[in-house]
Amino acid sequence: MSKICAICGKGPSFGNNVSHANNKTAKTWYPNLQKVKALRNGTVSTIKVCTRCIRSGRVTKAL
Repeated sequence: MSKICAICGKGPSFGNNVSHANNKTAKTWYPNLQKVKALRNGTVSTIKVCTRCIRSGRVTKAL
């Protein structure tokens, strides 16, 4: 499964680790995704959502 939020589309970001000696190595930062049972289009489904969307109330959790 992809590492992309189902609500906002947030995905991995890329950059470099930079050491004190200015050595650069590739680095990937992933969003904090959680599997959540949520209401989508009137049905309950399990989706991967970032914690920012959960916290801000963009996700309606299933009871």
